[in-house]
Amino acid sequence: MRLFETLVTRPPFHIQGIAGGSEDLVIAFASIGHDPSRAPSPEFVRSATARDRSALFVMDEARSWATAEGFADTLRDALEALQARQKISRILAIGSSMGAFAALRAAQTLPLTAVLAISPQYQPAAKWEPRWREWTQKLPETLTAPLPQGPYLCLMHGLQDDAAQATLFPPQKGCDHVLFAQQAHATLAPHLKARGLVEGLIDAALSQDRRRLLRILQGAGGKRRQLPR
Repeated sequence: MRLFETLVTRPPFHIQGIAGGSEDLVIAFASIGHDPSRAPSPEFVRSATARDRSALFVMDEARSWATAEGFADTLRDALEALQARQKISRILAIGSSMGAFAALRAAQTLPLTAVLAISPQYQPAAKWEPRWREWTQKLPETLTAPLPQGPYLCLMHGLQDDAAQATLFPPQKGCDHVLFAQQAHATLAPHLKARGLVEGLIDAALSQDRRRLLRILQGAGGKRRQLPR
């Protein structure tokens, strides 16, 4: 059994790692969690560390949507600490909800191969969006999710309650956007986990196998977003 190791603690960010023998690295960003009185817990642990991959688990205790000071430096320090021990060739970021937003922001800082963003908010602090108001009221209303050029991006949304956020994401080359008519914001990640699909999604994204990735998502009920010409 591989153990967690604290690599960087720089409040509000806490990064734990699990070492592996593969040259692939998965960075998993936590969502807000279920207990506001405690820091979020690591997420996607089993899938991130499959195939002997190394993994970093990033928790944002302030639930700042990766806007708190030190986000970029903390990520870089954790990656450098890991790279001092082993070779890293490919890096994938994954997260759900706030974690997905943070994964997209990480792509502005780190040399990522791919990002899997499940239920990311495009505009988390919008006046019309009440769902995370406890945390987002401190954020600027104009805060939006970035879509950095370079890494392959895959966005996933459940349309039962996330259509308003999903449709705000602009089309971009190198980005697939998959919509799930039967899923909601909070059910999409559990749906993919329950079907045992996250490991395969990570494998496909790291290898840039879009056909396989989209086939997996379509089999789970997803449909690639078709935009007006």
